[in-house]
Amino acid sequence: MLRGVVTTLLFAITLCGLSLQATAQSYNKGRVLVVLSSAHELTLRDGRQHPTGFFLNEFAVPVEALIQAGYEPVFANPQGNAVTWDKHSASPRYFGGSEKTLQDTIHFVEGLDALKHPRTLASVHAEGIGAYVGIIVPGGHAPLEDLMTDPDLGQILLAFHNAGKTTGLICHGPVALASSLPDARGFHAALIAGNTNKIRRLAAGWPYAGYHLTVFSTPEEKFAETHQLNGHVLFYPATALTDAGAIVEAAGIWTPNVVTDRELITAQQPFSDKEFSVALVNALDKQKKSTIFQH
Repeated sequence: MLRGVVTTLLFAITLCGLSLQATAQSYNKGRVLVVLSSAHELTLRDGRQHPTGFFLNEFAVPVEALIQAGYEPVFANPQGNAVTWDKHSASPRYFGGSEKTLQDTIHFVEGLDALKHPRTLASVHAEGIGAYVGIIVPGGHAPLEDLMTDPDLGQILLAFHNAGKTTGLICHGPVALASSLPDARGFHAALIAGNTNKIRRLAAGWPYAGYHLTVFSTPEEKFAETHQLNGHVLFYPATALTDAGAIVEAAGIWTPNVVTDRELITAQQPFSDKEFSVALVNALDKQKKSTIFQH
C-alpha cells in the first residue's frame, strides 16, 4: 500500500513539470517505446505545407497512464530532433472541455526534457527491442509525413510483431504500420498516385494483413480537411490500411473506438484517448504476468 502511495506522489511531481528522471525509481515494469514523427509540416495534395506535430492528448494521456502504472516511456523519432504538438490540439475540447486540464497537460509535456532530444529510430533498431515491453505511436497528422515509410520503424515494428509484444497506435498513428511493408516507400507512392494494381502488388507480405484495427476515419479526415487543414491530404488513412490488407473497423464520427487484435491495440481518434490508455496498460500488465508465469 505504501509503495502505491509513493508511486502516486512521484507521478504528481512529474505533472508539476519536473523531468522524467524525478520518477526513475518508480519505474518497475519495463520500458515502452514511444514513437513520434520528426515532421513539423504536412504536405497537402496541392503542394502546400501545413504546420503539424503530435496531437497533445493522444500523446500525453497514454504517457501519463504508463508512468502512473509503473512503465518508463522512452521517446524516439526518425531524426532525433525536438518534437512539438499540433497547435490545433491545444484545445479544451480534447480535455473534456476543461481549460485547467489542458494547461496541466501542457505543463506536463513541457516538463518532459527527453522530448527535446529523443532517440533516433536507427539507434533503437541497431540496439534491438529486448529492453522494451511495448511500443506506442500517438497521432496527429505528422505520421503521414514520415513514419509510414521509415525503414527503421518498419523493422522495429516487425520485431515487436514477431515477439508478440504490445503495440498501440492511436488516430493517425496506425498508418505507421505500413512501414513494415517490404517496400513501404513504393506503397506510399502508389497510394498518392492512385495506382490500384501497384498498391495491391506492393501490399503482399504485410505482417498485419488480416488484423482487425481502426484509424482516423475517412469522414473524420474530410471534416479535418475542411475545418483544420483547409486542403486535402494525399490519401485517406483508412483506405491505405484497407489496401494494405487490414480489416478496418470504424465507429461513428468522433465516437470513442478501440480495437484489439492479438498484440495490436488501435484507437480511432483523439476522443478515444482514455479508452486506449486503459486498454494499453491492461495489455502490458497481462503480458508481464504471462512472462512471469512462463519463467
